[in-house]
Order: sequence, then C-alpha cells, then structure tokens
Amino acid sequence: MAAPDLNHLVALLTVARERSFTKAAAKLGTSQSSLSRTVTALETQLGTLLLMRTTRSVSPTEAGQRLLDSVAPKLEEIEAELMAVAELRAKAVGTVRISATDYAANQYVWPKLQSLLTEHPELQIELINDYGLLNIVAERFDIGVRLGDLVEKDMIATRIAPDETLAIVGAPSYLQARPAPNSPLDLIAHNCINLRLPTRGTLMPWELCKGQERLEVKVGGQLVFNNSYQMLDAALRGFGLAYLPLALVEPHVQAGRLALVLEDWFPTVTGHHAYYAHRRQSSMAVRLVIAALRAS
Repeated sequence: MAAPDLNHLVALLTVARERSFTKAAAKLGTSQSSLSRTVTALETQLGTLLLMRTTRSVSPTEAGQRLLDSVAPKLEEIEAELMAVAELRAKAVGTVRISATDYAANQYVWPKLQSLLTEHPELQIELINDYGLLNIVAERFDIGVRLGDLVEKDMIATRIAPDETLAIVGAPSYLQARPAPNSPLDLIAHNCINLRLPTRGTLMPWELCKGQERLEVKVGGQLVFNNSYQMLDAALRGFGLAYLPLALVEPHVQAGRLALVLEDWFPTVTGHHAYYAHRRQSSMAVRLVIAALRAS
C-alpha cells in the first residue's frame, strides 16, 4: 500500500480539530465537497472509517483517533518548524496560548506581557486560567505556568518568580467571633474556605510545615471555590479562614483587613516556572514571551 498523502492527513486533522467539514474547509481555503472527497479517499486507501459523520457533528472513530494520536504531534512539529522559519524576521506573529492559575496569571504573567504586546502588535496572547494539571501539548497550549515542583520532567522550564510562601488568613471580624487556632489540628473546628482541584476532583489539602514536621490537613467549611480571588474576597468579608499565597494577602494584612494565623506553620514551595515542549523552542513568538516572563 502506498503511503498516505501528507495533505490528506492534514485534512483529516483539521476536520477532527474543528469537528466540522464546513469550518475545516474554510480554514484550509477549500470547498466542503473537495475536503469530504479528500477524507473519503484516505479512508478508502486505509480500508477503514476514520470519521463518524452526522448531520450535526463530526468525530473520530476509534481507528481515526488512533491515527490522530500518532500523527498529530508529528504534524504539529512540522507546523512549528515552518512557523519558526517564517518568523525569522523583526516582528513576532501568531498566537501564543498560555495556561496558568488565576493567581499566577495576575501576579506573574499578565503584568509582564503588556509591554511586549505594545512592542509587537502582530503578536496575540491567549491566557487561560486553569487549576488542572493538564497536558499542555495535548490541549494545544504553547506555554504552561506552574509551581516548579509540578512541571513535567520532559518539558523545558524556566523560573519566572521567587519561591512562594503560603499563608492562612482570616478577617478580624471572623477571629473576634471564635478563638484563633493554636495548632494545625484546631483548623478542623474552623470554617475554612476551600479550593476545588479539577484534575483530581478533590479539595486542595492545606499543607503546613514547621521545622522538620510536615502536616497535611483536610479542612471543611461553608465555601468552596475554584478561584483564588473569590477565596480572598470571602476571607475579607469574614466568612472564614483561607489558605492563599502570602504575596496575594500581604497588602490586606498590612492594612489590617486580614490577620495571619499559625504563622509558624507557613510552608514555602518552589516558585512558578514557565514551561513548554521541546518542539516549541524554535518559535520566535514563544521565545519572546518566555523572555518577557523571565525578566525581573
């Protein structure tokens, strides 16, 4: 059997991504009928159905998904190299997709990208907030931002922030109504504001450290969020204790709107890193974004 035409594989990948022959045809600059014939020709050549078609949607069959899982990364690598060649000029072009938590995005990413966008008007940034430990390659992100200990080993990573201290805080109005905890186990009796982790579907445990002693406390309370800033707002309004980055709560502590609790037990974790797959390193746009994030 002759090897499949590379253009046929690109056509299949585009239809699978867009979940629509109409959208894929527009993206490829061809007609819907021509694109349909191309995919059908590939199916005929391989002797198996690759796409399940209905009047409302298009989705890969088991065989189609297997082919896409194998071929898509290689095609993306070719695309990345072609883009890198095209970008060897003064201006950076294209879209850089970044995945980060809301806190990392606000604290370390967005402030550093504003001047870059002004300098390079053809550069586009898509900044998505997410607490899931997603696979940035599978989800088609160019850059991820996580605490250093959480970065996959096969990624290129660079530090963009100092080590992070995590703090427990409560509003004076909350702490006046009940005694402040004297030990981590006292937190169980408090109304604690939790963070939902989408990857594991669980609440984030409060990890505490004092000298060589380390504890992981599972706390409960009335409120669960998937957003650090909603947790902060709830703590400021006296709804309970919150476990948040010290850099985020420190201005409110200094202003007297929040008080630190169990300060001797605050852990310090490896600071945030920006990371990306090896094949993305040749993209000028990604290199410029990484350089901006790394800058102090």
